Amino acid sequence: MNAPANRQWKLTARPVGLPKRSDFAFETAPAPDLADGQILVRNHYISLDPAMRGWMNDGRSYVPPVGLGEVMRAGAVGEVVATRHAGFREGDFAVGMFGVQDYAAADGGGAQKVDPALAPLPLFISTLGMPGMTAYFGLLDIGAPQPGQTVVVSAASGAVGALVGQIARIKGARAVGLAGGAAKCRYVTEELGFDACIDYKTDDIGKGLSKHCPKGIDVYFDNVGGEILDLCLARIARKARIIICGAISQYNSTEAIVGPKNYLSLLVNNARMEGFVVFNYAARYGEGLHDMAGWLKSGQIKSREDIVDGIETFPETLLKLFSGANFGKLMIKAV
Repeated sequence: MNAPANRQWKLTARPVGLPKRSDFAFETAPAPDLADGQILVRNHYISLDPAMRGWMNDGRSYVPPVGLGEVMRAGAVGEVVATRHAGFREGDFAVGMFGVQDYAAADGGGAQKVDPALAPLPLFISTLGMPGMTAYFGLLDIGAPQPGQTVVVSAASGAVGALVGQIARIKGARAVGLAGGAAKCRYVTEELGFDACIDYKTDDIGKGLSKHCPKGIDVYFDNVGGEILDLCLARIARKARIIICGAISQYNSTEAIVGPKNYLSLLVNNARMEGFVVFNYAARYGEGLHDMAGWLKSGQIKSREDIVDGIETFPETLLKLFSGANFGKLMIKAV
């Protein structure tokens, strides 16, 4: 039997500024042969995340960069179509870092079995996947919000931010979001239940923060960096916790990264700012999945996915993350 054709997006150049189609090559090769202990996964949904931009750079980070000529790294969920691993059968579904391609070979440690009877497949790379674990552990383990405290989150309508605010509310804290556009702000307050949302495109962000956080910001979950991080630092409460999860405003800059100018506010307020990478919590994912699944089932958490058809759209679809055009967890439907 001939191996099925495997469409793949490979990184061929280090992007300068925004990634463009010419930084990648769209190729077709036979699906990989399996070694003992491996499975072959047919990707159904491929996750697109801001972190992918950092993985394209040739620099020191929490994971090695994607090599030139390699398949672009990405999380995905799909069906096991062949197996040489005792723990997987054909017809099982699995999630892992399977890449922007139709088929991926993975060993048992690189794939986690999922049950599509428990939730639709897209949720395993959104609320029950890396974004959900990022929101859960970043907010609860590092931010540790207490009832009545104020949690502010940037990119509040995005995959992580939307969950951060909802978890904060579940824990009895106030949730204030920042999002781009009236429609996203309405979604954040009216559908997700945030106490307030500031439109960074039209509102005076500083005045909005002062209005909605009159006693200061106890927890700031930062997804954007830049000016918004500075504005929040200027308004933190005593013993505040700032979680540095991402800095999407800086990822495509062709100039030096803009760091926080108001960092002395940490000193004055005995506050703490901590960087956070979700992979460090891998041993505890079961704990997060248990709670997130329960909150989904009870309706305490709502999940929204932005699904684009076609693996061939990858370069243009990825750019939706950096223009704010996506609404919810962005992913590609590959099947």
